[in-house]
Amino acid sequence: MTDEVELAPAVPAGWRITPLGWAAYALAAVVAGLDQASKNWVLNVLHLADRPPLHVLPFFQLTMVWNQGVSFGLMRSDSAAGRWLLVAFALLVVIALAVWTHGVRRPLAALALGLVMGGAIGNNLIDRVRFGAVADFLDFHALAFPWVFNLADSAISVGVVLLLLDSFLRPKGAAGA
Repeated sequence: MTDEVELAPAVPAGWRITPLGWAAYALAAVVAGLDQASKNWVLNVLHLADRPPLHVLPFFQLTMVWNQGVSFGLMRSDSAAGRWLLVAFALLVVIALAVWTHGVRRPLAALALGLVMGGAIGNNLIDRVRFGAVADFLDFHALAFPWVFNLADSAISVGVVLLLLDSFLRPKGAAGA
């Protein structure tokens, strides 16, 4: 007879992070990092905030815009209270996404959640805390696209489309992500 004691798992089985969950968290970190690196380059290397738009291609230019609203400048918040309410809301969204992500079991859902979470962290948390607004600079106005956006916006948009696609591709009766 041995004196071995079986220890209970530290984390309940339902709360263990799946490998795809870890991959989604890693992708979120990469997206947020690339977003912040691109904004650092635009602000501190190109000094785009201090100059007129920089024409790159006939249909594309870099134009500095400080977005104090939510998506596409909607729900603009010029007050400090509004800024911190948007930060708090974004934090709640990121926490909800993180909880959803921990048990993800489908690769497309993991990819989508990682993109949305990383974009929300880069734009709606880091930018709003650092600058009080979101730094937008990708301008495709020559293609009749009226908004200026950034890498995090792109990640969120692509992630939402992939989440919708995943919901249509999910086998009938499959529950959860």
